[in-house]
Amino acid sequence: MESDVSANSRLTIAAHALTWIGLYQRRGHEVATSEQIATSVNTNPVVIRRLLGELRKAGLADSRRGAGAGWILARDLAAITLLDIYQAIEPGPVFALHRATPNPECVVGHGIGPAMTAVYDGVEVALRGELAKTTLKDVLRDILQAA
Repeated sequence: MESDVSANSRLTIAAHALTWIGLYQRRGHEVATSEQIATSVNTNPVVIRRLLGELRKAGLADSRRGAGAGWILARDLAAITLLDIYQAIEPGPVFALHRATPNPECVVGHGIGPAMTAVYDGVEVALRGELAKTTLKDVLRDILQAA
């Protein structure tokens, strides 16, 4: 198992974990353990705990301690969009400009920032718009229809 989950799979893993908890709760269980979720995701429970910790800070998941400890949804599946999850785990933009400022004396160095920013802003708007259209209830429906 990789110690570092790539940014591209974090959204999928987080959506998987929350959808799994939602289905588990629908089936009459109160809390889901990190170990149970990790078995479905096929990853280490530590990865799940870290991710769910971020989702808890965003108000999407909650944890219970002590006897019967585990994870629960903080909101119904219908009230959690992929955008909510994305914003909880990927706070920065999808693409970034150079870390160091390019040479302003160079025509490309001078103009690359504004040119790329215009494209990246459009990508960001489209991405957020698409993610906002899908709830975890939709995801679970599609999973169960395919099963």
